[in-house]
Amino acid sequence: MATETFTGHRGLDMDEPLIFEQGAAGMSGVDLPGAGEFEDRLGDAGRESETGLPGLSEPQVVRHYLRLSRNNYAIDAGMYPLGSCTMKHNPRLNEKLARLAGLADLHPLQPLSTVQGALALIDQCADWLKTLTGMDAIAMSPAAGAHGELCGLMTIRAALEAGGDGRAIVLVPESAHGTNPASAHMCGYKVETIPTNGRGRVDFGAFNERLGPDVAAIMITNPNTCGLFEDEIIEIADAAHAAGAYVYCDGANFNAIVGRVRPGDLGIDAMHLNLHKTFSAPHGGGGPGSGPVVLSGALAPFAPVPYVVSADDGYALVESAEASDASPYGRMKGFHGQFGVFVRTLSYMMSMGADGLAQAASDAVLSANYILAGLSDDLTLSYEGPCMHEVLFDDRFLAETEVTTLDFAKAMIDEGVHPMTMYFPLVVHGALLMEPTETESLASLDQYIGMVKSLARRAKQGEVAAFKEAPRLAPRRRLDETTAARNPVLRWLPGDKAAAE
Repeated sequence: MATETFTGHRGLDMDEPLIFEQGAAGMSGVDLPGAGEFEDRLGDAGRESETGLPGLSEPQVVRHYLRLSRNNYAIDAGMYPLGSCTMKHNPRLNEKLARLAGLADLHPLQPLSTVQGALALIDQCADWLKTLTGMDAIAMSPAAGAHGELCGLMTIRAALEAGGDGRAIVLVPESAHGTNPASAHMCGYKVETIPTNGRGRVDFGAFNERLGPDVAAIMITNPNTCGLFEDEIIEIADAAHAAGAYVYCDGANFNAIVGRVRPGDLGIDAMHLNLHKTFSAPHGGGGPGSGPVVLSGALAPFAPVPYVVSADDGYALVESAEASDASPYGRMKGFHGQFGVFVRTLSYMMSMGADGLAQAASDAVLSANYILAGLSDDLTLSYEGPCMHEVLFDDRFLAETEVTTLDFAKAMIDEGVHPMTMYFPLVVHGALLMEPTETESLASLDQYIGMVKSLARRAKQGEVAAFKEAPRLAPRRRLDETTAARNPVLRWLPGDKAAAE
C-alpha cells in the first residue's frame, strides 16, 4: 500500500502482511508434548514434507486477525445497500438462542428420542413458513437459495414424470435472478428467455405466446430484480396452469411482501425462501444459508425427504420413499437442513409476531421509496415508481461525465458505505440497484441520500480523476479486477515472492 509512513500503516489502518509472511521457523504460541510412539495408519497418504504453516506467537495471531477484522465491512459496521440480497440487521436475541446448549450441541446422528425438542422446532418453523406463504407443504433441507431452486425444479420434474409428461423447456424472464437459468439447466431443462416490457415486468404477451405442451415451468422472481411487483402474476399463473406447466417463484425478495402477500394465493407452485435474507441469519461471508422450499398441493406428494411428522408418541422423521405414501425423489442433502438457521428463523418470527413481520416488509418498501424520492432529481430512474423493497437506477446521469458505474461505486467506499449492486439486472445499462432494508433509521437513509447526491454532483462537475483513483482511503487501492478474475493466484507458498506480488 502506497504511503509515506515507515511502517506502512496509516494511523490505525494497519498495512497487515499475509500471515505466511509473518511466520518464523520454530515460533509457536502453544507448547505441546511430543507425539511419542504411534502407529502410522496413513500409508501412502502420509505427508512427506512440511505443512508450510506459519509459526507465530499468540499475540501475533490475535493481532493479525483483529487487524483483518477491522478491514471487513459488515451490516454491523454501517449501511449495506446491496440490492436483491437483503443485508439487514440480525437481532442478537436470535444469535443467543442459536447458541443454547440444548440446540447448538446436538449431533445429527443422535437417537430421535433425545432430540424431540429439535424436531418440534423444525416442525413449528415449517408450519409458520407454510402459514406465511399459504402453501401446503415444505422441504426444509435445501442449503440455500440456488439449492432451493434446484429442489423446486426437481419436484416439478418428478411430478411431470409421474404423469408420463416429458416436457423439456423452462421459461425464465429477463427480470428473474441470475441463478434461475443455471438451476434449470442443472435440472436437465432447456432454458428460454421471456423479455421484459417497458414497465420492467414480464412481457405477458410474449410469455403467453410461448406457452405450449413442451413448457414445464416458468421461473419468476416476485418482486423482481428491477425492484417491482409482478402485477400480472395471477394471469401468468393461470395461463401456465392452463397449459399444463408449473409456476416456480424465486423467493429471495420475500422480505418485501412477508405478512402482506401469500404466494400461494397468487398461484405459485414452488418457491424457495432465503431464510438468511428474510428471517434473520447472518448473511454474507460464506453463510450459513438456508433455502427451504414451499410447495403447492399439486407438488406436495413429491417433496424430498427427510421431513418431520408428528405422532401421538412424539416426532419422527420420514427418511425414505419406502417409509411414506408419497413419491419423493430422494434427498437434497445430508441430514435435516441448516438447523442453526431454523433456530434463528423461529426466534425471529416468534419475537416479531405476525404484525411485526408485516411491519418489517412495509418499512423495507417505505425505505426504498424514500431513497427513490430523495435521489430521483440527481440520478436517472430506470422505471416509473413506486418501487418495492429496492430501487433501480441506471447510468444515464453519468453519460457526459466519463465516470462509470464502477467508478461511482468505488467512490462510495471512500465515503464509508458498501456499494449497491452494480450492473444488475442486465436489462438495465449500468444498473445501480439499492436496497436499504427496514432496519436503517431515517438519519441513516438521509446520510446515504446526501452522500449519493454529493457524488453525482461531483461527477457532473468534472471531478473525473478522483473517481478513477477511488478508493483512496480504503486499506487497499483499486484492484485490476479483470486480471484478478482471469489470472487468479489461488495459493501462496512461503518464499514465493513472485506469487505474492
